[in-house]
Amino acid sequence: MANDYTPIPLFDALEHLDSSLNAQLAQLQSRLPKDIAAEEVASDYKQTCQFLYAYRGSAETLKSYRREIERLLQWAWFMRKKTLKELRRNDLEVFLEFCQAPPSHWIGIKNVARFINKEGVRVPHPHWRPFVVAISKQAHRDGEMPNAKSYMLSQSALQAIFAILSSFFNYLEQEDYTAGNPIAQIRQKSKFLRKYHSKKIIRRLSELQWSYVIETAEQMAKDNPGLYERTLFIMNALFAMYLRISELAASPRWLPQMGHFYQDTDRHWWFKTVGKGNKERDVSVSNAMLEALKRYRRSLGLTSLPSPGETTPLIPKIGRKGPVQGTRHIRKIVQDCFDKTIERLKADGFREDADMIMTATVHWLRHTGISEDVKTRPREHVRDDAGHSSSAITDQYIDIELRARHASARKKPIKLL
Repeated sequence: MANDYTPIPLFDALEHLDSSLNAQLAQLQSRLPKDIAAEEVASDYKQTCQFLYAYRGSAETLKSYRREIERLLQWAWFMRKKTLKELRRNDLEVFLEFCQAPPSHWIGIKNVARFINKEGVRVPHPHWRPFVVAISKQAHRDGEMPNAKSYMLSQSALQAIFAILSSFFNYLEQEDYTAGNPIAQIRQKSKFLRKYHSKKIIRRLSELQWSYVIETAEQMAKDNPGLYERTLFIMNALFAMYLRISELAASPRWLPQMGHFYQDTDRHWWFKTVGKGNKERDVSVSNAMLEALKRYRRSLGLTSLPSPGETTPLIPKIGRKGPVQGTRHIRKIVQDCFDKTIERLKADGFREDADMIMTATVHWLRHTGISEDVKTRPREHVRDDAGHSSSAITDQYIDIELRARHASARKKPIKLL
């Protein structure tokens, strides 16, 4: 029965997508319900592969699109027993409701690889599931285990479903594969998506918390330069240049190098990077960040400043055997610094600040750097350094109005007499 179907991954990593396509399609067709046309499913599958392959230049975007489309196809073929051409607005509404409360056997309790190598063949990982329940870092420290029954789809995840599937169906319509965009036809989106009256809350560190974080990184580098000078540079770069974690890690589309720090004709220093949407930008390098770069390079046995076109990896592996690949390693480096900061904060009596850092992510450092700079720099300058598509995004980091609003409410009485 369809309700008993346990999903398997449909699309492998990009480097295996072409070579394993026929094998994965054959495995998929062997599991299809009898009342759905295998030929039409094969057509859906190949069309989707072409769409995903167009995002090969951005690994994180590809992963997001693959995740949402894969969920839809699993549900459509095995639960709804319909192909992409047959889906209508009411089908997508049912799918969105399904995503909010998927059956427990569709929910995993940890992130695992989609496919594994078995005797030279790519086979689905037995523990992979389309949905994964997550718990906070604090809950994990307290010994709490993930439970499929506690799965909840966030508003940001719902927004991602709308945006990604709408893009997917627009592509199918442009390719004359489908007759319309059923996601765009959903009129009452408000029953799925909330509208926010207030300004979006930016997750960031306070001045005290950031001071402790960077002091911790400095102490780590002092105690063990060979291991932690790299940590200190990463923390400085994430904060001072508002870099995203993907802008520090090597990937098929971008290899950060020392030569990406460069001096213009006015002798001003800049850092060239490729960020979200595969967009290249130049980030202004402050004097303090330039000193941080010099310290880092000296710790690697390099000259104080890079030469034009220098190809030395910006974030090398320990032992300098090539660049750090992917974001997971850098995430662990930052988390190690956070963990040591938490210990220091607790020891100094700042338990509430320590508890907040327990929930912090790498991206908070970018948010913190932007939030501090909009206090003193023109917002257009911050916007361009951060790579924001509009000043409206940068405005979200300006919280003067929120502070004033809270100050005016702080002494409001409840008892009037």
